[in-house]
Amino acid sequence: MENGEIPENANEHCPGPQSESAGKSDDCQGCPNQEACATAPKGPDPDLVAIAERMATVKHKILVLSGKGGVGKSTFSAQLSYALAAMDFQVGLLDIDICGPSIPKMLGLEGQDIHQSNLGWSPVYVESNLGVMSIGFMLPNPDEAVIWRGPRKNGLIKQFLKDVYWGDIDFLVVDAPPGTSDEHISIVQFLQATGIDGAIIVTTPQQVSLIDVRKEVNFCKKVGVPVLGVVENMSGLCQSLVDFRFIRGTGTGEQIDVTEKVLECMREKAPELLDLFAISEVFDSSGGGAAKMCTEMDVPFLGKVPLDPQLCKAAEEGRSCFVDQKCWVSAPALKSIVKNLLAANQWTEETAMNE
Repeated sequence: MENGEIPENANEHCPGPQSESAGKSDDCQGCPNQEACATAPKGPDPDLVAIAERMATVKHKILVLSGKGGVGKSTFSAQLSYALAAMDFQVGLLDIDICGPSIPKMLGLEGQDIHQSNLGWSPVYVESNLGVMSIGFMLPNPDEAVIWRGPRKNGLIKQFLKDVYWGDIDFLVVDAPPGTSDEHISIVQFLQATGIDGAIIVTTPQQVSLIDVRKEVNFCKKVGVPVLGVVENMSGLCQSLVDFRFIRGTGTGEQIDVTEKVLECMREKAPELLDLFAISEVFDSSGGGAAKMCTEMDVPFLGKVPLDPQLCKAAEEGRSCFVDQKCWVSAPALKSIVKNLLAANQWTEETAMNE
């Protein structure tokens, strides 16, 4: 428990040895460290001073949260970082999704290692003004499962904050795991003294996702983190007709691919259809979606991002969706969200993104 660190063998919801409830809380029952924590001297965690010194060179800190997994939170974190870097901001992206670190894949950094210098751990750079840190760089095998209890995960988050040397940067984007777990409490506690600008919450339109987002909003309010806005991701599938597959079903459940026949028919009889795009509401948004929820909970709504197969492909290939015209459906929506975010918080937009 040196320097107030939470022991690896502590109970899952350990309040921390420096807490006034250490050794006395119900969460401490049965812990092998209970007596030591109860009698240990209490005081401020010296690591928080080191974290404050590290974060002194970071102008803005943004958490990216989601109520549940699978809503595209990490994809949004990656593209937000790409967008800010394209505007000539100095950007850091910190992945604290310890058990599911997908950021290295989404930024094309798989297989990269962390290097140390006399200044601390060096981020892995995608571009000169976009650095990344993730536990994914520390795993000997990308298929290795991270089976850690809360205290050990929290210890790594603290180490990232106090040991990674970002230098002078404009934005630190923190990609958090879904839900409201130990990692979220830790990142808020560790950064509280240095100030968190706020959180962006990512959701999909249907109620089953919004139910958990409401919990996420309430979590932010309870811990004093401003909600910068909510993003509705996968807001309707939008895709060119020529990119669809067409099938004919049979009474036995068999599917017969008729794509070539359909396309040939369109080319011969209605070529103008080849330039059309089809839009489908994949998720039920009849309840009003994220926009209605934001009105009800009095938090900003930043915008919608359609479900774009090209954006999914960009994430799989680890590249920005802004560098070419392939993501013409999703890229403008993401640009608009970033501009809304900057304008609402009066953050200077130094260089406009290419239109």
